[in-house]
Amino acid sequence: MLYPEVVDKPDPLSVEARASELVRPRPKRGLPIAPDALPGARHLPLAAEARDIDRRHRPIYAVWEITLACDLACRHCGSRAGRERPDELTTAEALDLVMQMADLGVKEVTLIGGEAYLRQDWLEIIRAIRQRGMICTTTTGGRGLTADIVAHAKDAGLMGASVSIDGDEATHDRLRGVPGSYRSAFEAMKAIRQAGLKLSCNTQINRLSMPLMPDILETIAEAGVRAWQIQLTVPMGRAADEPDVLLQPYDLLELFPVLAELKKRGDAIGVRLWPGNNIGYFGPYESFLRGHYFRGHGGSCGAGRATLGIEANGAIKGCPSLPSTPFTGGNIRDASLKDIWERAEALRFTRDRTTRDLWGFCASCYYAEECMSGCTWTSFVAFGKAGNNPLCHHRALEMAREGKRERIVRVAEAPGQPFDYGLFEIVVEDVASPARSGGAS
Repeated sequence: MLYPEVVDKPDPLSVEARASELVRPRPKRGLPIAPDALPGARHLPLAAEARDIDRRHRPIYAVWEITLACDLACRHCGSRAGRERPDELTTAEALDLVMQMADLGVKEVTLIGGEAYLRQDWLEIIRAIRQRGMICTTTTGGRGLTADIVAHAKDAGLMGASVSIDGDEATHDRLRGVPGSYRSAFEAMKAIRQAGLKLSCNTQINRLSMPLMPDILETIAEAGVRAWQIQLTVPMGRAADEPDVLLQPYDLLELFPVLAELKKRGDAIGVRLWPGNNIGYFGPYESFLRGHYFRGHGGSCGAGRATLGIEANGAIKGCPSLPSTPFTGGNIRDASLKDIWERAEALRFTRDRTTRDLWGFCASCYYAEECMSGCTWTSFVAFGKAGNNPLCHHRALEMAREGKRERIVRVAEAPGQPFDYGLFEIVVEDVASPARSGGAS
């Protein structure tokens, strides 16, 4: 960690700073907005045998990127989606994978991209998922999701769709990289609702969208949304190119009281607020936001224990958000899904994780054993290793009580490949005036 002089910097969420960021052009890096993905890793080693703990855990939920092709150019996209992968699965391979997921115990599959509907055989994949008794949903930016496409998807068995909304029209279009994407998204929501599918919404929280969260809730409620998943934007892919858009750890002091009010408002108007895995951890609102969990609060990362991530080329990960390297455990072209799940070292890391794997603040945190530094994706893509996560409400509160705050500062750019990341460092600052407690009780 770095320890600078006492600082009293202006709030980057000010109206002026936000307006400036909205009109800032894309970073000029001499790299394509949508780079060609490298072929997926193949013939990765597997352990000789599965252990009892590997057989005990089974993936209930799978998120499957069926293509990396996309019709948007989102400036916070972790996968830098746009072009399809050079080695995406054939239809026959994809349908065989569906069978293997069902046999392994998967209960629900969410199809993503890129944009899932840009894959020509996506209806066949939906049918196969439903025929094996699994729930099938999709997450979409909605730019080209017409009423006709929705109708065909429903006939194939699609049960629900989540549409991404990241602010008002100007903010959403800026983040999604394509003018008109906001209106297209709401047209897609209308088509989904009129088709009788379950309609939900997802929102990335960053410096541009955070001030608009209450307005987003009211707008999507009017559009018929009944479930709203939220998560923090993290520095992976294109998001790593624009660090000024990312929330700082001390911003959570402002954010979490807002989330608590949004939860109350959502309950009142029939919109269920669903915190993503990197919304946390263990602050005064934890049980309020996650009271529906079995234990009444969140836990450690579920990658490789209850969740499964699949890339369009057959690469298997414990979570869809994790970078391809080093988290790909194997490829279904080389080994069965069951063998990869049970015997790949890259999928075992949460099964084997202990507090000895933590570092920095997280290593000495009161909640270390329960939390294990929270979302692996969030910490790894910031620092190149997991185990220390400054985007934590409890941690921000503890720092504030000591008259300090943390800032993450980029020290190395991302190279420009799908699922890439840069390198950040944590700066600990003495603040000139005590930070607000964020509603601690």
